[in-house]
Amino acid sequence: MATIKDIGLSAAINILGAITFLLAFAFLRLQPINDRVYFPKWYLKGARESPSHGGTFVRKFVNLDMRSYLKFLSWMPAALKMPEDELISHAGLDSAVYLRIYLVGLKIFAPISILAFSVLVPVNWTNDTLEFSKLQHSNIDKLSISNIPVGSKRFIAHLTMAYVFTFWTCYVLLREYEIIAQMRLRFLSSEKRRPDQFTVLVRNIPPDPDESIGELVEHFFLVNHPDHYLTHQVVYNANKLAKLVKEKTKMQNWLDYYQLKFERNASKRPTTKTGFLGCFGAKVDAIEYYKSEIERIESEEAEEREKIVKDPKSVVPAAFVSFRSRWGAAVCAQTQQTSNPTVWLTEWAPEPRDVYWDSLSIPFVSLTVRRLIVAVAFFFLNFFYVFPIAFVQSLANLEGIEKAVPFLKPLIEIPTIKSFIQGFLPGIALKIFLILLPSILMFMSKVEGLTSISSLERRSASKYYIFIFFNVFLASIIAGSALEQLKIYLQQSANEIPRTVGVAITMKATFFITYVMVDGWAGVAGEILRLKPLLYFLLGLVYAAVTPFLLPFILIFFGFAYIVYRHQIINVYNQEYESAAAFWPSVHGRIITALIISQLLLLGLLSTKGAGQSTPVLLVLPVVTFYFHKYCKNRYEPTFVKCPLQEAMKKDTLERAREPGFDLKGYLMNAYIHPVFKGDDDDEKFSIVDEPEAEQVLVATKRQSRRNTPVPSKYNGSDSPSLPEIVNDQRL
Repeated sequence: MATIKDIGLSAAINILGAITFLLAFAFLRLQPINDRVYFPKWYLKGARESPSHGGTFVRKFVNLDMRSYLKFLSWMPAALKMPEDELISHAGLDSAVYLRIYLVGLKIFAPISILAFSVLVPVNWTNDTLEFSKLQHSNIDKLSISNIPVGSKRFIAHLTMAYVFTFWTCYVLLREYEIIAQMRLRFLSSEKRRPDQFTVLVRNIPPDPDESIGELVEHFFLVNHPDHYLTHQVVYNANKLAKLVKEKTKMQNWLDYYQLKFERNASKRPTTKTGFLGCFGAKVDAIEYYKSEIERIESEEAEEREKIVKDPKSVVPAAFVSFRSRWGAAVCAQTQQTSNPTVWLTEWAPEPRDVYWDSLSIPFVSLTVRRLIVAVAFFFLNFFYVFPIAFVQSLANLEGIEKAVPFLKPLIEIPTIKSFIQGFLPGIALKIFLILLPSILMFMSKVEGLTSISSLERRSASKYYIFIFFNVFLASIIAGSALEQLKIYLQQSANEIPRTVGVAITMKATFFITYVMVDGWAGVAGEILRLKPLLYFLLGLVYAAVTPFLLPFILIFFGFAYIVYRHQIINVYNQEYESAAAFWPSVHGRIITALIISQLLLLGLLSTKGAGQSTPVLLVLPVVTFYFHKYCKNRYEPTFVKCPLQEAMKKDTLERAREPGFDLKGYLMNAYIHPVFKGDDDDEKFSIVDEPEAEQVLVATKRQSRRNTPVPSKYNGSDSPSLPEIVNDQRL
């Protein structure tokens, strides 16, 4: 059981680690040679020049201005100076709203911490229940609700604070939801023209024996959206080609590396091994080897491109359909297209940078099966991860280590090492154990077939939150408490076990304190050298009324993380896509979930402390919180899911007035071509032919039936003329 001394040692280690990272950053960022490393975003924008271009040879690599080293912390106020509106124009709304997550943490927990330490800590401390208890405990546990005797009237203070914490959290979330919804609407109304504003992704296009996918799409939208349809781009299954292009790029990078190496030392030809990671296999000339590999890949690439062009099966039943106005796109994206709700499915297209092309080739009918398989796999991942985490928890304490390696007992009993094990080892052990988790969850999300990178990240974040709740929060509490108090459980009657568990759960606060310091302090400091915060909302809300001693550590995390990530967003991170804060409803929902979990755990804990009469009083809180969430969902979430037709029409009208001659069709023509085809000499093979925009009386079709055609077609058979020919006939 970690004591205040153990926590102090852990805090010292993590603070020292954080300071080390910050000092290293403060020194390295001032060196001219590292300028592109720590300010790459400004170079991409063309707003910064390398300081190593001028001056003496030494000054190109080392900053000799001693005065600049005296201001090594100047990056902190500099990160806070940029106004939010300027930050949005510089880095996008997604980045600005992401930072507001940390601000929400500060807004929620700063007042809660003051109240908890003013009211609950004195109420908890001025008891001696744990002094006469057989449970293992430390001085920190005396600050928790565990130190209140069974049936005490002092629980009124905890009940009152639970109500205060709930209403304050809901108030902050309501205000923040309103502010971010307004920010999103302002951002969308002021945003420059983008292809996704006019484009809809259409999936599960039904096959037709008489028409290709491209002809079928054109026919369908000319019939059903005659006044608004503009153009479309069919989707090709180019996954194999994309892998070849990626592999060729990798080989080209290695070739450039070895050619540069040879230019620097022409007396020796560089060599490499052909096996795994260049460490195994036969040794060959590196330059010749990579040239031959590039030639081989180029041959396969050309063959695959030809196959895609000629094989009709390379076209998948999906397309990006563009409209003449945002209003037309909004109507199509937000309505059902046919009487059969399983075909011609429409949704807003991601912006071109955000499209995850690999998923578009997955048959739509298999998505449900894939998601079921992933759900089952995720369940078993959660289930089987419990056992190794419980094992780690059992070893990350003195008794567990002494049992596993008894010969180390004399070393472990040394006071400093003992404090290190109890105050630092549990948190670092858990963090190391979870390193591969984000990659596993991202792979599972890709298997589900989501069509945008942003949706992949949101789905992975959702899985991560669920996993952390069950395996880090619940498993650590249950497994850790049970293992620590096992002897007492075996010696008492079954009726007393729930009460003992209720008390022991509060004592796991010391473990989470070490975890917050390892992951939240040193982890964030490490980030400065080059959707985790939601866990800390859960820990803070759960322990606010139970063990308030955890709250200052949560506050430090939110404050420190806000400064660090603001600096990184301004100077380092290059935004890959823009979703206009579409992730905020998920963030809001998870904070609400954490709040309800904290209320239910407090309810269960008080029931083990002889305060059963408080159950009706506490049951009101989760009910009120749930209906508060429903109100926010109905009031604000549509802003993040749908595009208001009024706003779309307003922006279309303004744009037509300002740029009446703008060639929208030319702008949208190749916006959604697969990246592997962009820049090719024959990329016109994968784009739509520019057709006349005259009004049509008849809709071109190769069908022999009249299905979905409002007027009879005068063309039959597979040799039907093209749409331009029909239009010319109509003009005559």
